[in-house]
Amino acid sequence: MWAATLRKQLRHPTRSVAGWLVSKFLASHNQILEENAVQLSGILPGDTVLELGHGPGLGLQSAARLLTEPTGRLIGVDYSQYMHQVASERMKELVASGKVTLHHCDVAAMPLADSTIDKVFHCNCYYFWPSLRKGASEVHRVMKPGGLMVTTLRLNRLAYFASKRVLPGENWHPEAYMAALKDSGFTDVRMEDKQHSDITFQAIYATALK
Repeated sequence: MWAATLRKQLRHPTRSVAGWLVSKFLASHNQILEENAVQLSGILPGDTVLELGHGPGLGLQSAARLLTEPTGRLIGVDYSQYMHQVASERMKELVASGKVTLHHCDVAAMPLADSTIDKVFHCNCYYFWPSLRKGASEVHRVMKPGGLMVTTLRLNRLAYFASKRVLPGENWHPEAYMAALKDSGFTDVRMEDKQHSDITFQAIYATALK
């Protein structure tokens, strides 16, 4: 029972005690992954950047600091209305200025134009997509030719949660995600081990080929 509840809240946090606890969990446990995803993306000051499954907005904050040119834009999408509201409050000044735009939507149906995104980053969300192929194809659609996407994760932690049935099905395996990326038109798809202090994590890179 607890595994099903946790799985539901991790995928789609709601405005509830459980959702609040999950938001605090995400904020404390994902910060290193979020910050490293931003740094590994190689964001340039004038880029248009997209975060998938932005959660409470920690990655958005890190990315926004790098977009120092007037043309720099940051977009975030999240399936959870609660996380959309939390991040909107956290980023309210930049949202008001037009620098940041947040959408409450499914990653497989984003209200974004074709070939408009330079960099994409995300952590701990691809395995909650209902369809890896549909999600990957939609991300590929909105990216510019040669655009880079970086995904960060801690594989040992995913394996543990999967063993407890917190993660759905087999989509948590990086191989399934990477196969969906390749099938959707991404190239140079690879996973590398990374180190941050005493924490080992993984980064998956993918370049949009068009």
